[in-house]
Amino acid sequence: MATAFVLINAELGKEEGILKELRSIASVKEAHFVYGVYDIIAKVEADSMEKLKEIVTFKIRRLTDVRSTLTMTVAEGI
Repeated sequence: MATAFVLINAELGKEEGILKELRSIASVKEAHFVYGVYDIIAKVEADSMEKLKEIVTFKIRRLTDVRSTLTMTVAEGI
């Protein structure tokens, strides 16, 4: 199982809509508003790193009003 945390910058005032869309994606296990440099954090799980990459690239990053993302993959076996 591949896991990543995705930090998301949203267009001003669009955070709630993005959060709703994120929570409708099956691989997004958690999504929350946060204060600080980023607006939203999402925990994403997939069967493989390739599938995880596809979800972040083609589903999350392409959501309307997402300005930028930072993906942190979880290191297994440490």
